[in-house]
Amino acid sequence: MDNLETELLMDAEDDARAIEFIRNYLPQELKERFTEDELYYFLDVIVEYYATSGILDAEPDKDGCIDIDMEKIVDYVVKQARKDKMGEYDPEEVMWVVQGEMEYGESLED
Repeated sequence: MDNLETELLMDAEDDARAIEFIRNYLPQELKERFTEDELYYFLDVIVEYYATSGILDAEPDKDGCIDIDMEKIVDYVVKQARKDKMGEYDPEEVMWVVQGEMEYGESLED
Protein backbone atom coordinates (compact mmCIF):
# COMPACT_ATOMS: atom_id res chain seq x y z
CA MET A 1 0.00 0.00 0.00
CA ASP A 2 1.43 3.39 -0.95
CA ASN A 3 1.23 6.58 1.11
CA LEU A 4 -1.83 7.92 -0.70
CA GLU A 5 -3.78 4.70 -0.13
CA THR A 6 -2.76 4.70 3.53
CA GLU A 7 -3.80 8.34 3.91
CA LEU A 8 -7.16 7.74 2.20
CA LEU A 9 -7.81 4.74 4.44
CA MET A 10 -6.97 6.79 7.54
CA ASP A 11 -9.24 9.63 6.32
CA ALA A 12 -12.08 7.15 5.76
CA GLU A 13 -11.59 5.71 9.26
CA ASP A 14 -11.54 9.20 10.77
CA ASP A 15 -14.72 10.12 8.87
CA ALA A 16 -16.39 6.93 10.12
CA ARG A 17 -15.43 7.81 13.73
CA ALA A 18 -16.73 11.37 13.22
CA ILE A 19 -20.06 10.08 11.84
CA GLU A 20 -20.44 7.65 14.76
CA PHE A 21 -19.65 10.46 17.24
CA ILE A 22 -22.16 12.82 15.55
CA ARG A 23 -24.89 10.16 15.48
CA ASN A 24 -24.36 9.54 19.22
CA TYR A 25 -24.40 13.32 19.83
CA LEU A 26 -27.77 13.84 18.12
CA PRO A 27 -30.90 13.93 20.29
CA GLN A 28 -32.98 10.74 20.08
CA GLU A 29 -35.59 12.21 17.70
CA LEU A 30 -32.86 13.13 15.17
CA LYS A 31 -30.85 9.88 15.33
CA GLU A 32 -33.15 8.27 12.75
CA ARG A 33 -33.83 11.52 10.85
CA PHE A 34 -30.53 11.52 8.95
CA THR A 35 -29.15 8.63 6.93
CA GLU A 36 -25.47 7.74 7.10
CA ASP A 37 -25.08 9.11 3.56
CA GLU A 38 -26.60 12.43 4.64
CA LEU A 39 -24.25 12.66 7.62
CA TYR A 40 -21.24 11.96 5.37
CA TYR A 41 -22.53 14.63 2.97
CA PHE A 42 -22.91 17.15 5.83
CA LEU A 43 -19.42 16.33 7.09
CA ASP A 44 -17.96 16.91 3.61
CA VAL A 45 -19.79 20.25 3.27
CA ILE A 46 -18.65 21.37 6.76
CA VAL A 47 -15.03 20.56 5.84
CA GLU A 48 -15.52 22.39 2.53
CA TYR A 49 -16.81 25.42 4.46
CA TYR A 50 -13.73 25.40 6.70
CA ALA A 51 -11.46 25.15 3.63
CA THR A 52 -13.14 27.95 1.64
CA SER A 53 -14.23 30.41 4.34
CA GLY A 54 -10.74 31.41 5.44
CA ILE A 55 -11.51 30.22 8.97
CA LEU A 56 -8.50 27.89 8.92
CA ASP A 57 -6.27 30.91 8.31
CA ALA A 58 -7.80 33.01 11.11
CA GLU A 59 -5.51 34.18 13.88
CA PRO A 60 -6.41 32.72 17.29
CA ASP A 61 -7.17 35.18 20.08
CA LYS A 62 -4.98 35.51 23.20
CA ASP A 63 -6.57 32.32 24.62
CA GLY A 64 -5.75 30.38 21.44
CA CYS A 65 -9.39 30.28 20.31
CA ILE A 66 -10.88 31.08 16.93
CA ASP A 67 -14.40 32.46 16.84
CA ILE A 68 -16.51 30.20 14.65
CA ASP A 69 -20.03 31.30 13.74
CA MET A 70 -21.95 28.02 13.70
CA GLU A 71 -25.00 29.68 12.16
CA LYS A 72 -22.91 30.61 9.10
CA ILE A 73 -21.84 26.96 8.79
CA VAL A 74 -25.47 25.78 9.12
CA ASP A 75 -26.61 28.30 6.49
CA TYR A 76 -23.84 27.11 4.17
CA VAL A 77 -24.78 23.44 4.64
CA VAL A 78 -28.51 24.08 4.11
CA LYS A 79 -27.87 26.19 0.95
CA GLN A 80 -25.35 23.68 -0.41
CA ALA A 81 -27.74 20.76 0.19
CA ARG A 82 -30.46 22.61 -1.71
CA LYS A 83 -28.02 23.47 -4.55
CA ASP A 84 -26.77 19.85 -4.71
CA LYS A 85 -30.40 18.61 -4.71
CA MET A 86 -29.85 16.66 -1.47
CA GLY A 87 -33.11 18.08 -0.12
CA GLU A 88 -34.47 20.73 2.18
CA TYR A 89 -33.15 20.63 5.73
CA ASP A 90 -34.30 22.38 8.87
CA PRO A 91 -31.45 24.65 10.04
CA GLU A 92 -32.23 23.77 13.68
CA GLU A 93 -31.72 20.07 12.90
CA VAL A 94 -28.54 20.72 10.90
CA MET A 95 -27.23 22.79 13.85
CA TRP A 96 -27.09 19.56 15.88
CA VAL A 97 -24.87 17.98 13.22
CA VAL A 98 -22.57 21.04 13.13
CA GLN A 99 -22.34 21.07 16.93
CA GLY A 100 -21.62 17.33 16.92
CA GLU A 101 -18.82 17.81 14.40
CA MET A 102 -17.31 20.56 16.56
CA GLU A 103 -17.57 18.42 19.69
CA TYR A 104 -15.86 15.58 17.81
CA GLY A 105 -13.01 17.91 16.82
CA GLU A 106 -12.64 19.10 20.40
CA SER A 107 -12.63 15.51 21.68
CA LEU A 108 -9.55 14.85 19.51
CA GLU A 109 -7.67 17.69 21.19
CA ASP A 110 -7.95 16.16 24.67
